[in-house]
Amino acid sequence: MIKASEMPVNADGSVYHLNIQPQELAHKIILVGDPGRVPVISAHLDTIEVKRQNREIVVHTGCYRGKRISILSTGMGTDNIDIVVNELDALVNIDLQQRTVKPEHTTLEMVRLGTCGGLHPDMEVNSFIASRYCLGMDGLIHYYQHSSDIHEYDIENAFLQATEWKPEFPKPYSIACDSDLFQRMAHDLPQGITLTASGFYAPQCRILRHHLGMDNFCEKIQNISCRNLHFTNMEMETSALYGLSRIMGHKALTVCVVIANRATKTFSSDYHPAMEQLIQTALERI
Repeated sequence: MIKASEMPVNADGSVYHLNIQPQELAHKIILVGDPGRVPVISAHLDTIEVKRQNREIVVHTGCYRGKRISILSTGMGTDNIDIVVNELDALVNIDLQQRTVKPEHTTLEMVRLGTCGGLHPDMEVNSFIASRYCLGMDGLIHYYQHSSDIHEYDIENAFLQATEWKPEFPKPYSIACDSDLFQRMAHDLPQGITLTASGFYAPQCRILRHHLGMDNFCEKIQNISCRNLHFTNMEMETSALYGLSRIMGHKALTVCVVIANRATKTFSSDYHPAMEQLIQTALERI
């Protein structure tokens, strides 16, 4: 039995942070960082049966052309993804009343629609990038016991060598997206290796008043090539999403709108039309 201190459950039987009950979750899920993006997506649904909000987590569940879908905001960062993915898994794979693991495993499909910064001059703002692989600089996955076969060691080694990664930084890890989900959702989109950082400023090489602990980091990663792919973009959630999904037996994919180009120092004046196009594509294909 899983103790209450390990898995809090609200008085109404909902999981602690997501504030929803098992029957209120669809098995096809669109994840977004921004709570304000949830109603933008759910406005496309034919029906909405559930609306919940707790802190930065907003959940809408409904149907789109006969497909039941949940749309959920995670907030920013891999720490929030840790909470969200664990509680999504608990909703389908743990009996919340008995506090026991269910004998039959249920697989969720999770598609993250986010924003990111492009790392190469030819990556135009408002374009799309699908994360075929991720490289996590956050360290989250190392807190979980897991099989070594989920790692993409050649990508990890290429990154470590090119960046001269310091031992005091978290150990990087590389995970692939779900291949079936990629073929269905993003087969015709630009793809690459996404770097997941543990913050927005220094971890993504932004300098305000304080110098960086990594020298020429963006320049070092621009020329890395592995499996005929480049390190294409940076964001703050994908490594945790891919890592935890693989460990827990779920399917995950991230597709982002490039809103900043770090090489050319440009920023989108309005990325919302591009995001709307990405939303419609995702709803059609999920």
